[in-house]
Amino acid sequence: MSVISWIATNIFGTPAVLLGFIVLLGLLLQKKSASQIVSGTFKAIIGFLIIGAGSDVIVKALNVFEPMWKEVFGLKSESLGQFLGQDSFNAQYGSAITLAMLAGFMINVLLARFTRFKYIYLTGHMMFWTTTVFAGIVVHTAGGSVPQWKLVLFLAVILGLYWTFQPALTQPFMRKITGNDNIALGHSSASVALLAALLGKWIGNKENDSEKIKVPKGLEFLRDSNVITALSMGVLFLIGAIILSLKGTPAAQELIAQSGEQNFLVYSIMQSFTFAGGIAIVLLGVRMFIGELVPAFNGIATKLVPGAKPALDSPVTYPYAPNAVVLGFVGAFAGALIWLVVLGNTMSYIFVPTMIVLFFHGATAGVFGNSTGGVRGALLGGFITSTVVAWGQFIMVRFLISTTIPDTAMWAADSDMFILGPIIRFLSELLF
Repeated sequence: MSVISWIATNIFGTPAVLLGFIVLLGLLLQKKSASQIVSGTFKAIIGFLIIGAGSDVIVKALNVFEPMWKEVFGLKSESLGQFLGQDSFNAQYGSAITLAMLAGFMINVLLARFTRFKYIYLTGHMMFWTTTVFAGIVVHTAGGSVPQWKLVLFLAVILGLYWTFQPALTQPFMRKITGNDNIALGHSSASVALLAALLGKWIGNKENDSEKIKVPKGLEFLRDSNVITALSMGVLFLIGAIILSLKGTPAAQELIAQSGEQNFLVYSIMQSFTFAGGIAIVLLGVRMFIGELVPAFNGIATKLVPGAKPALDSPVTYPYAPNAVVLGFVGAFAGALIWLVVLGNTMSYIFVPTMIVLFFHGATAGVFGNSTGGVRGALLGGFITSTVVAWGQFIMVRFLISTTIPDTAMWAADSDMFILGPIIRFLSELLF
């Protein structure tokens, strides 16, 4: 059990190592040279770590953006009452979570090997958080009295099925986006991506593709995804900074003080460039590790799981429709502002619009929505994302996970977890 736990933690619990191992295995099965094996494995790991570095840069900028806009709307943190919290929860159930993740992944591989659903889920960090959040729902439902073996078995089966069939559901649209059948989407934004693609058919206009937007010659810089990301975020940062400067409340002054000797407006604008830089880093990492993973994966696909496809993180979709990425986030952010007001006035709940979720999920939904509904579909995909996240967070925090890890649900729970949460709760009531 100690060996299994070590493998689950250090291999399957470390996404870069997991992907490096997959590339190494694929290259060995293809009998590549030692030079090719070392180069491919190292570049895949480095590429994935670059994604993490880019995500950290994005988080740094959004850690200014999120409290800024909460203060603009006069919102305060939600009082969650008595609950375990992530640290205590990990101390009690961490080993069950890692074992469930390992067993779930093995079920995924077996299903890919012996069924027609040839998808292997490789987004390691989402594997961990999905397992954690689902475990929190089970423990909350059972009132804390959950046998470890039963928790592991239940989660392993649920996750093995989810990690196999989630990529299969989105693959018809993923195939349309990428123009081939080489990779699949393995990410917890799949539900909003699927909704965006389906609704985009009805409400959008496929001919009005976001990537074909004609702009005046003097505005051709808007075709650069890095520039348009910095511009859109710069406007939002600047508006928030101006409002905070005029409010003069103690909380606003505390936020302004973060800029130190630098003018707060300049500081805020620089955060928008920081955000855009983070996105550029993420896309660089994606191109790097995908360039090594897909060829190496052929070794596993042909030797162990014939015809298998890697199900990968959401940024793999971004290079195919960079304008839709921005439109998806804009739609998600606009929707988040609406739901902030609606939930606060109708449910007395302070929705925490985690910008990490809104960006990555909204961007993915934007790409999927654009594939069927053009610009309108991309914006709609973003709005769908904010709707699922806002109401899903309210339901999960208040009713599904309130005694275990509601704090984690506010920033680590994602679209698919919100959609599947009530189902996990229902099954837990039947089995525990």
